[in-house]
Amino acid sequence: MSDERDIRADDDTAVNRPSGKRSARRSRTSSSDTGSIATIDRNGSGPAGTASRKASKPADKKAGRGTGNPFKRLVKFLREVIAELRKVIWPNRKQMVTYTSVVLVFVVFMVAFIYGMDLAFFKGVDWLFG
Repeated sequence: MSDERDIRADDDTAVNRPSGKRSARRSRTSSSDTGSIATIDRNGSGPAGTASRKASKPADKKAGRGTGNPFKRLVKFLREVIAELRKVIWPNRKQMVTYTSVVLVFVVFMVAFIYGMDLAFFKGVDWLFG
């Protein structure tokens, strides 16, 4: 896997490409020979963490809710639900039987395990306090 940095042999400059990884936020400083790692400030206005961040506008509370007719909102919601259900990849009969049997076997195992633990603790307490 590449390091997300394009370092050319004939150039002394390194081009940093954003990758979303934490390691991409650090670069080796070419001016110092100590090999220390400095963090890069995204807006270039000083050391990382000291730049003033602009406060985002608070969203209008009514804009996201759709304050129109409640029946229109219900119809829109149901249309979106149907649209999402069309995207679902439904299992075929064989997969459904397999998944169901795996779940049932797991449930039976867990019931037996918890029953066994309960019985063991009951016997232990009964033996201890008799």
